[in-house]
Parts: sequence; structure tokens; C-alpha cells
Amino acid sequence: MDATHDPKLTSWVASANGHPDFPIQNLPHGVFSPPGGGKRGGVAIGNSILDLGAALPLLPAALRPVAEAAAQPTLNDFFALGAEARQALRAGLSALLAAGNRAPPAALAGLLHEAAACTMHVPCAIGDYTDFFAGIHHARNGGKLFRPENPLLPNYKYVPVAYHGRASSVRVSGTPVIRPNGQRKPGNETVPSFGPCRLLDYEMEFGVWIGPGNAPGAPIPIGQAASHIAGYCLLNDWSARDIQGWESQPLGPFLAKNFHTSVSPWVVTPEALEPFRIAQEARPEGDPAPLDYLLDARDQAQGALNLDVEVQLQTSQGGPFRLSLSNTRHLYWTFAQMVAHHASGGCNLNPGDLFGSGTISSPTEDGFGALLEITYGGRQPVTLPNGEERRFLEDGDTVIFNARAALPGWVSIGFGECRGTVRPAPG
Repeated sequence: MDATHDPKLTSWVASANGHPDFPIQNLPHGVFSPPGGGKRGGVAIGNSILDLGAALPLLPAALRPVAEAAAQPTLNDFFALGAEARQALRAGLSALLAAGNRAPPAALAGLLHEAAACTMHVPCAIGDYTDFFAGIHHARNGGKLFRPENPLLPNYKYVPVAYHGRASSVRVSGTPVIRPNGQRKPGNETVPSFGPCRLLDYEMEFGVWIGPGNAPGAPIPIGQAASHIAGYCLLNDWSARDIQGWESQPLGPFLAKNFHTSVSPWVVTPEALEPFRIAQEARPEGDPAPLDYLLDARDQAQGALNLDVEVQLQTSQGGPFRLSLSNTRHLYWTFAQMVAHHASGGCNLNPGDLFGSGTISSPTEDGFGALLEITYGGRQPVTLPNGEERRFLEDGDTVIFNARAALPGWVSIGFGECRGTVRPAPG
């Protein structure tokens, strides 16, 4: 940690001081379009977005190549530069935005844009997207619905289970979610039918953006894996449960998952989250230790994050209503373990690749990260504060994710919303 984390640090951008998500201690990166302008890289500061292209003349000459990479319409080249360049730019931007360092009015022209007036975009050109299954409480709760006596399969505590998702279907927060069509075969029907998904669900996940990659055939050692992470976002792995139940025999999800994945637009860097690192939760007695290629003392000591994650539901009749509140500390595998495992067989990761963490659920019902768990597979509907009931999502429902890092002695930071509204299936 360094001066950029100082709790006493404030900004001349007044809305940043006390902002719930984007104080000067955060400085997340994203890609936006101002009114009438093209896509470009920027940094969230309070209710504004700092235009990095416009800020180039105000930064030290040594930082301008890095800032220029972060100012592009995608952040892939910036992510490829790695942690040292990212940290240097963070320090320079913190100094630029700190209270008392405000540039002359003429130099500030075009520097800041009102965030509410801008359009946000997916921050990277995503080459590959992999969704992990690291939320053990979600895995256990889902398994109980189908295998009450043996909810976790034997490999779960040995291998960070994952499947490859569809990168082209990753869309920025706020993009409407079209209910998918597909084959469905509930137990009371003898043959499948084709039509709109009846059991549409969300999954509360964290997204991991990959920075520097690795060459084909060159694994990433677990002790170096964290340095390949460029940042984090919120991720909603929208799930068609009825389609999934029929098609996932014997392979994994296909059409049930490839129609839409929502990501929050701002990439919160590992540096911003440094004060909120914690030890990975100790494995219960009797669980196997991770195999050597997944075990690193430093990663176990500080590879987890203490972040509260909240799911809210807005319906056409009211809300938003809280459905759950959990924490990322409940993940069974660290983010570094996900990176190391993904590359362990020689798979090459590339800057801008995206990981999903798997659904983040807590051990208690108030922190279940999907309706599949909350309603016990739709058997027990949840009653909302306005009297409405839900087993799964209905057309017009809006799902909203938020996350916050907060610890005594530090300025809390957030991620901004990840939201999506369900629209009817085509046809």
C-alpha cells in the first residue's frame, strides 16, 4: 500500500469525497463515450469520468505512454503492460486529482465528463471467457437438489472446476436481457419441447480481467498468478435452468448460459483493493490440501478479498428489494488459483480474457447467490416485501448487483452497478 490509499486523501472533484463507489482511493478504469463522442478510456472519479486522452498533457512525460494505452477504445493493450505500469499510472492520476493540485481552468477543458450523461462499454475486446464454480455453498446447495446424499462431486475439493463460456455474449451492465428460447424437458413431460425459458435465473459472480498472459505451453506458477490479474468487476451469469437441466447430460452448460452475461463497466484494480485483502478461509477439517501447483503460502495468507456483494430485484410493481447479501471470502478457491489452474495444462491466457468466479453464496439463506438456491429449485417461492412472489425471474424484472469493500480505518470503495432487465423471448 502507498499514498494512494491514504484515508485522509481527498480530491478537488467534490463529488468524489464521500462517494460510495468512486472516491479518489479507487480510480477504476473503463471505456466510455461522452455525448456526441467516440469510445475512449477513462477513470471514474465521483460522479465524473476523467478522460485519459484529455489528461495526457497534465501527466508527467514518463507516464504518457501508459496513459495513452489506457485511453484507447479497449483496455487490452493497457492490461498487457502489467502491474508496474498500472501502479505508476495510478500514482500519477491520484496526484493529478488530489485536493490542492487542481490545474488552471484552461487546462481542465474536456478533462471531466458527467458520468450520467455518458455511455459505458465492455472494457475489453474479450478473446476468451471462462466461468469457474468456486462458490462451494452454491455448489453444495445446487447439488442437494439433485443428489441430496452426495451434493459435491469427488473432484470439487481438488480441482477449480470451470467451463468455457461464450465471449461474444458478454454485454455491459444495463443491456436488456432477452429471455432465451431452447429445448426444455421437465420431469412431467415425456419428450422435449422448444420455446421460451421458463426458469430464468441470475448468478451473483465476480469477474476477473486478465492482464499479461502466458505463451502456449508455458504454465503460470501459482506464486506469480496474481500478477496476471488486471482487475475485477461484477458479473451476472444469467442462467436458463430448464434448458440447462436437459442439455447438460452429460456435458456442461451450452445454450443455457451462452445467451447473455452481464458485466459492470468499471475495472477495479488489484491496487485499489490492497487494503481489503484477507487470508483464504481455512478448509474444514478433513478437506484435502490443494495440490502443490495450486498452493502458495502468500496466496493463502492474502489471496482472498473481503467484499460484500448484494443482489436486489426491481419488479414492475416495486423495489428494489434485497434478495441476498454475501461476501467474496466464501469462495473455495482464490483468484490466483483459478489463473494457475487455467494455465497449468499449457493454455495461453491473453490480455482482456475474462473469468467468472462462480456464484458467491454464503453458508446462510440470507446470502444465497441465485434464485435456484433461494427457492429450492422453485419449490418454495420467495415473497417480496410488496407481497409479490418469485420462483424464477419474470419478464420486466431487473436484477441489480452491487459490491463494497469496507474496513475500519480505510475509505470504502465500490464497483458501480451491474444490472439487467429481462425482456420477452423473441417470436
